[in-house]
Amino acid sequence: MKLARPATDPTPIVEHFRGIHATELLTAAVSHFKLFDLLANKPLGVTELCRHLNLAERPLVVLTTALSAMKLLRKERDGRFALTELAREHLVTGSPFDMSSYVGLAAQNPSVLEMVERLKTNRPRGSDKDAKGTEFIYREGTASAMDEEESARRLTLSLSGRARNVAPFLAEAVPLDGVSVLLDIGGGSGIYSYALLRRNPQLRGIILDRAEVNKVAREIADEFGVASRVEFVDGDMFTAAYPKVDGVLLSNVLHDWDVAECRQLVRRAAAALAAGGQLIIHDVFLNDEMDGPLPVALYSAVLFALTEGRAYSGAEYRGWMEEAGLTPKPIVPTLIHCGALVGVKH
Repeated sequence: MKLARPATDPTPIVEHFRGIHATELLTAAVSHFKLFDLLANKPLGVTELCRHLNLAERPLVVLTTALSAMKLLRKERDGRFALTELAREHLVTGSPFDMSSYVGLAAQNPSVLEMVERLKTNRPRGSDKDAKGTEFIYREGTASAMDEEESARRLTLSLSGRARNVAPFLAEAVPLDGVSVLLDIGGGSGIYSYALLRRNPQLRGIILDRAEVNKVAREIADEFGVASRVEFVDGDMFTAAYPKVDGVLLSNVLHDWDVAECRQLVRRAAAALAAGGQLIIHDVFLNDEMDGPLPVALYSAVLFALTEGRAYSGAEYRGWMEEAGLTPKPIVPTLIHCGALVGVKH
């Protein structure tokens, strides 16, 4: 398969697809959590909001980040959240220009109720009792669609639609002249690695993922003409032994996990690197202020509902890299709100 950029930018399609979550989060905040009425009296910090709304920190971060990106909340210097003038005039019950009842027309929409349930339980879809299992994560004791042949194939091929568009941009954005072996942790379809292999003839790849996912990745490796340069390792990214390499790729993986698991994966990846080696985190990035951009804040809601993670800021990723003994470089944009953050081992 020829490695080429798409002729058109598919970002608007993705933004329209994810836009439904703006309605869900706004309606949840207005009608179910009464957040704007709560903040009408005084600004509140994360701990206070979690207590008043009976939410864990992860769902609160997802909700407040999206509302901040909508310009409805602002963060004070002391870290407390306050209403913007837009929210105070139009979303506080009883204000002269109150529109909260209008927003509330969507309060009983099934997708809104589903988002409210996810926010309240802080658990991904499919993890509830009697559900069929989560789609995008694997945890011991929880059924995962990625361990079932049919669903693993369907989900892996579905996600490859984005990868085929974005991978050529990643290959151009990250020079790998000094890297000979690249370990792709949670590699999925493998397409991001295959694009890098096509771009760097000296490179060999190792794809680490669940067995049923690797079956699909092997087929796609043949399609890209790189099968002879790729090794496949079936395993759990949290427990499998990582080989010593000079490059590690975590592409659209960390956003599936909560902070503790992200830090663990970054530490494990850094430990596998030789001195001077590179960890490449390819993902979406919230800004350091955690108030946008809005498309990434809405994608964070997608991730929150389906996984144990959310979108993270560049500052959060840089902090984890530095803790693991890596020196981060500036983020380089790829496509569809993604970017590459490279950390070099000391």
